[in-house]
Amino acid sequence: APCRPLPGTLWAQAPFYTVIGPLMLLISTAWWGGVSLPPTAPRRFLVQSKGECRFSNTTGQEQVRFLQWYIYDRMEFLLFDSAVGRFMAVMLLGEPIATDWNKKVLQDRRAGVDRCRYNFHAAVAGRMVGRRVQPEVTISPTKDDPLSPRSLLLCTTASFYPGEIEVRWLKNGRRATEGVFYGEELHNGDWTYQTQVMLEDTPQRGDVYACQVEHASLQTPITVQWEPRTSTSARIKLWTGVVGALLGMVFVAMGLSCYLRSKKGKGGIGVHLRNLGGRSSPLNAKGKFFSF
Repeated sequence: APCRPLPGTLWAQAPFYTVIGPLMLLISTAWWGGVSLPPTAPRRFLVQSKGECRFSNTTGQEQVRFLQWYIYDRMEFLLFDSAVGRFMAVMLLGEPIATDWNKKVLQDRRAGVDRCRYNFHAAVAGRMVGRRVQPEVTISPTKDDPLSPRSLLLCTTASFYPGEIEVRWLKNGRRATEGVFYGEELHNGDWTYQTQVMLEDTPQRGDVYACQVEHASLQTPITVQWEPRTSTSARIKLWTGVVGALLGMVFVAMGLSCYLRSKKGKGGIGVHLRNLGGRSSPLNAKGKFFSF
């Protein structure tokens, strides 16, 4: 939420409390405590203030908690918690500031809960809260070593939001736990994420692998299957063998037909007609039966 001016004249005194005050308290503590500052002490210090709104429900109206931290030289020294309702010193440096601010600016910090509610509705109107984008799931088989029977199956889940997602590998309907490697969730820079989960295994004919994804944008999980025998290379080899066998049978049939025709033309095949239609077969001039 944007910063709001402190009530009354406290805004003009804020630099003293946030910068000069802590610095003077640190120096005075070191001086009166007999502790000398190191000669190489840094000359510049950074004072930070971080706020956070926490919502315990989906409406943003009930159970809203506002927290604000104050950090000096990378150390937290003061905290405001709306659940407690006051400033609390985290270390000695923050005790005088907590005492003073609980008297002067406490009401302004308690109003931070209302600002949290307002920002929640603004985020809902801008579709930042409740935004859901379904993931795209694909499986890519590959081999790390061409001579090895083991294969690497890569399940890629892309373009999903929010970032929380559950990806698991299934082998023949059961969850695979061995040889599973999870990648990091990467932010695409457009309010979407992507991640990859790899499975290393030795596929056998008949095995069925599946990548199952659960996400807030899905009513039911997405399941994408992969089988070794349905790979592209296996189909090409199978059809190549079938076509080769058919062509071989055609050539054998053509060769046999040509051979039989050539033998018939030379009279090598004789058929004696001894009884045709109940009559004696005709003889040629030499007393031999016709041959053809």
